[in-house]
Amino acid sequence: MEILLISACLMGFNCKYSGGSNALSSESLAALRARYRLIPVCPETAGGLPTPRVPSERQWDRVVNKLGQDVTEEYRKGAETALYLARRYGCTCALLKERSPSCGSGAVYDGTFSGTLTEGWGVTAALLRQQGLRVVGESGIAALLAEDVR
Repeated sequence: MEILLISACLMGFNCKYSGGSNALSSESLAALRARYRLIPVCPETAGGLPTPRVPSERQWDRVVNKLGQDVTEEYRKGAETALYLARRYGCTCALLKERSPSCGSGAVYDGTFSGTLTEGWGVTAALLRQQGLRVVGESGIAALLAEDVR
């Protein structure tokens, strides 16, 4: 069975910045569990941030919360933890929460806290990609289930 690193919020863990989750449908989770061993990770909490927490966005190479506090180091620590787990369990692919400042894949909020998306990668997604893992956002679940990700 293949092993898949997955954003914990997608599995229903209440680790989203607001204190809730971004749980996938029970059907999607069942299909993923049938094919993969799921390794959940929340890079934000792994990096030491609380739940709930002040929303954060990427601002170039930094991550800043809505109060103007630089939380880049926490995001980097969380990314390193995610990479450690991926290596520890032999993951070659990660299913991550889209648009997140840590897990966003291809598009993230632009740092103005206006809801505007821009091209880019979250801190964790970028690190995992740099280390050779395939990163898929939740909108790519059907393709992930339909193909061999090795």
